[in-house]
Amino acid sequence: MKIPRRALVLLTALAAALAPGAVAAETAQASRAVTSMASMGDSITRGFNACGFYVDCPSRSWSTGSSSSVHSHYRRLQEAGADPVAHNVGRSGAKVADLQGQAERAVAAGAGYVTVLIGANDACTSSEAGMTSVADFEARFRTAMRTLADGLPEATVLVASIPDIRRLWEVGKGSSSARAAWAALNICQSMLARPRSTDQADVERRERVRQRVADFNAVLARVCAEQAGCRYDGGAVFGYPFELSHMSRWDYFHPNTAGQRLLAEVTYPLAGLEG
Repeated sequence: MKIPRRALVLLTALAAALAPGAVAAETAQASRAVTSMASMGDSITRGFNACGFYVDCPSRSWSTGSSSSVHSHYRRLQEAGADPVAHNVGRSGAKVADLQGQAERAVAAGAGYVTVLIGANDACTSSEAGMTSVADFEARFRTAMRTLADGLPEATVLVASIPDIRRLWEVGKGSSSARAAWAALNICQSMLARPRSTDQADVERRERVRQRVADFNAVLARVCAEQAGCRYDGGAVFGYPFELSHMSRWDYFHPNTAGQRLLAEVTYPLAGLEG
């Protein structure tokens, strides 16, 4: 049976679209098309403590940083042929309640690519009782994501999972320097209080805090899946077995330059912008 010419054209086009080379070309084109990007989040996105004592170091941000030592998403987009204007709209100390304002700034910037990393401060509080509820976290995160979807309907949004803060306790509890910093600076006491204690109450507290982070990550995945332009990292950041050497020696909590570089390496391939 002779296949009509129109059908042959359609089949040929479909085969080309499904070919690996076509996919690579499409992702490379997506990278080059990004003319503006924005990073939303907290002190991790601001590069806090990555270049100086208790200061923001946005040049070393895993997302929009300009430093070659980090090889951020911004730098990788440049290497792919794009020349994006980078807007770091994160804020050190931010919680999910601050995300709406950041989303509005990302929209105002006309970002074609947005990264989101939020939630560590909603679990890392002065006590377990101070953690954000899962319901409140979901409501606020969904509101911010709807703002992005409405204001930037063509943008790609990458949502990174919250790091496993129990992993931080695991790799740092044996370090006297880390324990001293956590106590003196009152860092993430919901998880890091009494770091060497094996009492059942402390063991169970750490498990509950870790579960809250897991619940927050489930929210990130669920809400992101509601929007066509959103990509969740599938728990890649949460599941990565980072080491104490990736943490700032000033507080043993925030990523240092090596930690920021690691975040960029783990997350960028998941944005779908790699050529």
